[in-house]
Amino acid sequence: MKHPVLVFPIFCAAMTISQLATPAETVHWDELSREEQRILEPARDDWESLPPRRQARLLAAARRWEEMTPEQRARARKNLERWSRMTPEQRKRFRRRLQEFRNLPPEQRHKLRKYREWFRKLPPARKRELRRQWQHMTPEERRRHIRRLPDIHPPAQENRD
Repeated sequence: MKHPVLVFPIFCAAMTISQLATPAETVHWDELSREEQRILEPARDDWESLPPRRQARLLAAARRWEEMTPEQRARARKNLERWSRMTPEQRKRFRRRLQEFRNLPPEQRHKLRKYREWFRKLPPARKRELRRQWQHMTPEERRRHIRRLPDIHPPAQENRD
């Protein structure tokens, strides 16, 4: 791995959004596989003192990291960089919004994911325009807009540029 220093912070960020059951016992460092130890090396000195839940989250993140494609890892690094620049209030808001998303019905989550994927593929100028429009909407206008999203694809007029 070329950037082991970046891996550990990614796992720390993943801890805040992971929903794992709390294990009954601490996982000792020598019980980890060689690969897990390699990935979690930055946490080695503190590992034995970490709460079991935190250990489980880090371990789950390490396992996910190994299964990621290079593109997924690049995106994870980019997300970590964005996370590290966030203020505590922005992180708190992000966590709250993530929980709200998780509480949505599965079909609504699917709809929003599809819309997000569509948005990511737009040209930068169109993204800026749509973000500007969104920022000027009231909360009620935003709710109405989300309810009007098509099931799989955004409105045809949005596919321009």
